[in-house]
Amino acid sequence: MTDSQVPENRGNLARRTVLMASGVAVTAVGVGGALSVNASAEEPAPKTHASAETCYTLTSELVEGPYYIDADKIRRDVTEDQEGIPLTLELKVIDADTCKPLRNAAVDIWHCSATGVYSGYESSGNGGGGPAPTGPPPSGTPTGEPPTGGPGGGGGGHQEPTDDDRFLRGTWHTDRHGHVTFKTIFPGWYQGRAVHIHTKVHVDGTWTDAGYEGGHTCHTGQFFFDEKSVLASAEVAPYSTNTSTRTTLTEDTIYPQNGHTGGLLYLKYDKRNIAKGVRAHLTMAVAPDETHDSSDTQPSPSASPSAS
Repeated sequence: MTDSQVPENRGNLARRTVLMASGVAVTAVGVGGALSVNASAEEPAPKTHASAETCYTLTSELVEGPYYIDADKIRRDVTEDQEGIPLTLELKVIDADTCKPLRNAAVDIWHCSATGVYSGYESSGNGGGGPAPTGPPPSGTPTGEPPTGGPGGGGGGHQEPTDDDRFLRGTWHTDRHGHVTFKTIFPGWYQGRAVHIHTKVHVDGTWTDAGYEGGHTCHTGQFFFDEKSVLASAEVAPYSTNTSTRTTLTEDTIYPQNGHTGGLLYLKYDKRNIAKGVRAHLTMAVAPDETHDSSDTQPSPSASPSAS
């Protein structure tokens, strides 16, 4: 499917009828002037299929969270009017068994704003835990266990949207090489979760004038950012106004602590000025014949109910 076949109009919403599926490994890239590598420099090349081994380890299946909306706009630039550090997210989707790229797969992303608010749920405030805080930025590195408690509907439970905003959400198709690129902003944070982006990959459906119809979801996951990049972002407005308690990557109860297989992005940015923009990439190795609706990827028992 060519780009011209998919509507870019922000007013166009696409309702998809899909089964929830999962089983992926991911790739992402971003923007920037004088860039320097912050995470692992390069992604390892996949193994050939000459052996009986899979070419890539499946990307971890992770909880969907309560703020998924199956009516996302068909678009690559999901920024709308949101302020924040420009982020270019470049993903590649491949079959984990054959190493072949998956073309015309529908990839969803959604994440909170720089101050921790999800579109469609603005009345819930910062991550569902009250109004987005303002004031001096937090200092130092957070310590201790992630907080517990909070509003219901977290984890794998779904909450119905409370408004019509859809910023920082979008769906786009992979090209014949399995690539898809989104333009967005570096996500903020909210109490109980490390900085992250949600994703789903849908296959076997059909692209129409209305969007993506049918098929099933072969992957539900999340992308994560290393501590250095998050600490650097916290010095930049409007992130610097977010006084919500921040959870580190090692404290997060949903991140599986397994590096890039678990969704940890490869990042590049100017360490002297992250505000110029960030490039992120990852390759998602999925099992396209499998279906994962997030019910098999619940957070650990110690996770906060609002951790999404």
